[in-house]
Amino acid sequence: MQVTIEPGIVSGTIKAPQSKSMMQRVCAAALLHKGKTIIHNPGHSDDDTTALRIIQQLGATIVSQTDDRIEIESKGIVPSNNSIDCGESGLSARLFIPVACMHPGQVEINGKGSLLKRTMETFGTLLPALGVQLADFNGYIPFKVKGPIQVKDITISGAISSQFLSGLLFVFAYNAKEPVTIHVPDLKSKPYIDLTIDVLRQFGKPIQHDNYERFYINPALFKEPGTVEVTIEGDWSNASYWLVAALTTGNVLIEGMNINSLQADKKLLDLLKTSEAQIQETENSLQVSKSIIQGFEFDATDCPDLFPALSILAAKCNGESYITGIHRLWHKESNRIESITEMLHQFDILYSIEDDALCIRGRSKFDYATIDSYNDHRIVMAAAIGALHAKGPVTIMNAEAVNKSYPDFFKTLISLGIQCTITETI
Repeated sequence: MQVTIEPGIVSGTIKAPQSKSMMQRVCAAALLHKGKTIIHNPGHSDDDTTALRIIQQLGATIVSQTDDRIEIESKGIVPSNNSIDCGESGLSARLFIPVACMHPGQVEINGKGSLLKRTMETFGTLLPALGVQLADFNGYIPFKVKGPIQVKDITISGAISSQFLSGLLFVFAYNAKEPVTIHVPDLKSKPYIDLTIDVLRQFGKPIQHDNYERFYINPALFKEPGTVEVTIEGDWSNASYWLVAALTTGNVLIEGMNINSLQADKKLLDLLKTSEAQIQETENSLQVSKSIIQGFEFDATDCPDLFPALSILAAKCNGESYITGIHRLWHKESNRIESITEMLHQFDILYSIEDDALCIRGRSKFDYATIDSYNDHRIVMAAAIGALHAKGPVTIMNAEAVNKSYPDFFKTLISLGIQCTITETI
């Protein structure tokens, strides 16, 4: 699919898309919780449906499902066909591979597209250390695992991704028979671990930690709740594109945002508050208006998914901006430092890479261009917001990648007054 976007000004009211980070974690907890889980405001992205498919493959039953509510029953891990399909979801893979290892039999791990290029090397040492047998493993999906996984004190690296730790926390929370400790030196993306811990808390499994270096799982503190009801909050990562669009062109009311969210990408709000941006906030909404923003410095190490949106914001700021943490961009849906800088190049935005920082010089108008999404959903959205400032129409190739996290993105963009021409390609 290719989409051609005309420059324009956004104006209107939208509902924030659901947090796929929260949705996938809630699905994992619903599978492991022996009983009923009701999910309100569930997500509908490709990654969300992948997580729902996996928990069914591992034994959960979806009793009923509407756009606004999903009811799930589970008796624990009872694989239906000894394989799981992780689609293109890196988070689902890293959450559910350890969970699948709770089964004593062999389970085949499959995926497709960009996921087949995303490293799973951490599992090569982590899982055998916990008694799991690996077959056909070369650091990438597909491969096979054979449990049961053992719960014991262990040290793992948090340098590549916090997602491996999240998967382990779910397994340990539901398998530990006595207190155990997970030691994690150099943990990245700590707010994502906060989100994992909060979901586990809602399911009666409080986890404690010592400055994010040691995590303590003590089953004496756990309880077994009956029916668990969880509401999926708005996604700060995907909402960031509407924040940038409104700040740089118009006026948008974004509903369904949790101002007290633990999501890593809420850090963008802190930046904007210090940048004299015109933002009015309530407990669950943001009113964002066009503002003059000066060049900024922002450390995205713990929230690397903000990089694409921040790069467009920086390109519209007065002066130079520095976004640090580019070492976190290599193992995403694309090599994101390559795809972001190529997008900036096509827009004729001046940039440079200085150590671990992307330096961007702002300008008033971007060149019109044809932009390759690199099959990366966040590049699609960033390019679309950049197109609002172009001298002419901008075409985004392989724009269907947006379905991974935000299938209604272009529908929402059109509702805000922007002309989009969508062409299906073979």
